[in-house]
Amino acid sequence: MRRLLFDSFVSRTGYLYATAVGLVWGSIWSTGRVEKRAGLFVFRGMPSWTFGRGGSCVGGCYLTNANVTTDVLEHEAVHKRQWERFGLVFPLLYAVAGRNPLKNGFEIEAGLKKGGYLR
Repeated sequence: MRRLLFDSFVSRTGYLYATAVGLVWGSIWSTGRVEKRAGLFVFRGMPSWTFGRGGSCVGGCYLTNANVTTDVLEHEAVHKRQWERFGLVFPLLYAVAGRNPLKNGFEIEAGLKKGGYLR
């Protein structure tokens, strides 16, 4: 079952769908610069209610107001890879992992320091 869902055609399709959703959402709400960095479509100037915490990765898109340091983008690039691996199951797995980034395996894998969770 894992081979069917993870790192597969199914997960890749889910990743591409999520990226399409991120592109549309970012295009609607971004008032800042839009660019491709660290393999991500980066949408700046997003209203704070359109993303979580300092920014959100949706497929291959990173949605934020202005949180675009090199470290943060490296952190978000790991989340992009997680989207590629798990597809549309990723949001559910992330939710089950919990909102505390210090205990969330996906945030730990992406790097707590680069994500701004540790000093």
